[in-house]
Parts: sequence; structure tokens; C-alpha cells
Amino acid sequence: MKRTFNLGLDRFSGLYLGAAFVIIFGVWSPGTFLTMDTVHVIASQQAVAGIVALAVLIPMVAGQFDLSVGFTANLCGLIAVLLQNDYGIPVPLAIVLAVVTGAMIGALNGLIVVKLGVNSFIATLGMGSVILAVQAIVTKSETPLPVSSQFFGKLTQQPVLGFQIVIVYLMVLAVLVWWILSFTPAGRYMYATGSNSLAARLSGVQTDKWTWLSLISSASLAGFAGVLYVSLTGPSLSFNQTLLLPSFAAVFLGSTQLKPGRFNVWGTLIAIFVLAIGVQGLQLVSGIQWVQDMFNGVALIVAVSLSLKRKRGLGKSKRAASGAELPDEVLQEPGTAPVP
Repeated sequence: MKRTFNLGLDRFSGLYLGAAFVIIFGVWSPGTFLTMDTVHVIASQQAVAGIVALAVLIPMVAGQFDLSVGFTANLCGLIAVLLQNDYGIPVPLAIVLAVVTGAMIGALNGLIVVKLGVNSFIATLGMGSVILAVQAIVTKSETPLPVSSQFFGKLTQQPVLGFQIVIVYLMVLAVLVWWILSFTPAGRYMYATGSNSLAARLSGVQTDKWTWLSLISSASLAGFAGVLYVSLTGPSLSFNQTLLLPSFAAVFLGSTQLKPGRFNVWGTLIAIFVLAIGVQGLQLVSGIQWVQDMFNGVALIVAVSLSLKRKRGLGKSKRAASGAELPDEVLQEPGTAPVP
């Protein structure tokens, strides 16, 4: 049988795109782009966004959306700062309390989605607005002073092999989430819930439980990411938007990588760094500040379009094979979460 050479464009297009960015911007601006400073900037800046992307990924595996992750990260980061500045609480305890706050937000999201039956898109969008109001109450709409503790700064800025330690947190969490989703019953149950909730429930999977847990995990990760953000760059009242769109763009674009049509950890990380390379290169050669918003918005639209196209193609092929008109829930590929 004749073998055909396959470049793997359907699975590794992100890697090819990243390599193309490096070549283009490296030739265009070698003195500023092809430097270790650029590598360090991209790694440290995207580490927190990568953790938020993991927070977005987990509920999407279970078929849910969490649009409140950016707001959760912002509130929890500010709470960690206020607890230290205003109440003298030690850094480790302040971090724990901030993450617990995130978990409580996730539990409330789960209550609204599971018990009240509100669509997760609407529930978490509304929760984001509520969190914004709570943040204004807690901070009195004033940006807190940076934490004076050197330990809090070193939490993210301690050098490790030339990189800031925050990138290590991302890789450790990525391995942990990948292992849970790929090799544990919890991961299989969440993928089953996201693929076909009704079929999973009929098979004995406690879909409500895994939906709830996915939202709690998402908000907890977002809370931790928020703490890292304020440690890395200082407190801010409005960094939520800088994390939300890139994270969703990375998760959807990541679903076209490595395992096309399936939300996965390593595809998400590839996407977030490829997008960062493109944004950094364009900003260096043009100096235009709105490039990031434009780039991430276009990437999100393209990624969702590709996901929808693949889903429709799968449906047509299965209908042709079966010769029958089957509902979309049956045609959906196992292990994939729904696309809006």
C-alpha cells in the first residue's frame, strides 16, 4: 500500500505557526525579537494567563463555560493583598484564604448551574458582574498599595534557570491537570459529561457532581492565578479583561491541536504561547498597543469556526455512514465538549 507523507497540519498547525512567527519577526527585527529578554518576557507574562486557561479548560471538558474566571482572579488577587496590608495576615495564609474565596465562588456557580438549572454561560456571566460589585465594595474602588513583603514578590519573581519561577507553577499545574483528565476516573467522567450528558447519566455517571466540581476547580485555579498576577505585576482593579479573552482563545485554538476536536491541556499551552509570540512580535515591530486585543479576538473567532466546521463535518460523515438522520448529540465525537 502506498504511503502518503503527512505533515500533520491538522494536529501541529500551532507549532508551524509559532515557527513561522519566530522566522518572520526574527528576520524583521532580529535585534529586539531574537533575544533572551523576549523569551523571558513571553514566558513570565503568559504563565498566569496559562493558568487561567487551565481554569477555563476544566469546565469546558465537562461541557460548561466559566466566564467569571477573570473577575474571580482579580478579586482573589486583591483579597490576598488586602489581607496582608490591612490585617497583617502572613503570606501563606493570605494565599490560602484567597484561593478558598475562589473555591466558594465556584461552588456558588455550581449551585446556580446544577440546582437552579441556569445555563453556565449566563450564570457565570452574571456572576462576573456580581464579583465586580463585591470587588468595588471590598476595595472601596481604590487600588491597594503593593505588598511590602519580599516573600510575596519572590513568590513569582524568584529566578529558576534564568526564568521567573511563575513559569514553573504553570508547568506543574499543567502536568497535574493533564494527568487528572487523561488517567483518572474523574477525568473520564468529566469528558463523558461534556460529550453527552444524557448518555453519561444513563450510564451511571453523576453528571451534576462533575459539573459542580469542574466549576469549583476552575474558580480555585483562577483565584490562585490572581494571587500570582498581583505578586508579579502589583495590584490592579481591572486586570480581569487581560486574562479572560486570551484564555478562551487559547482553549478553543488548543482544541484544534494535538487531538483535534478535543479540549486538551498541551494544545491549550501551545496555543497560548503561539498567540503570545505573535502579539509580542507585532508589538515590537509596530509599537501598536491594540494588537493584543485584535489578535486574540480574531484567534477566538477562527478557533471556534474551525471547531464548528469539524463538528459539522463529523456529523455529515456519520450520517452518510449510517444512512439515517441522527441527532447532533449522537453524532458528537466521544470525549469532546460542546461548541457554542
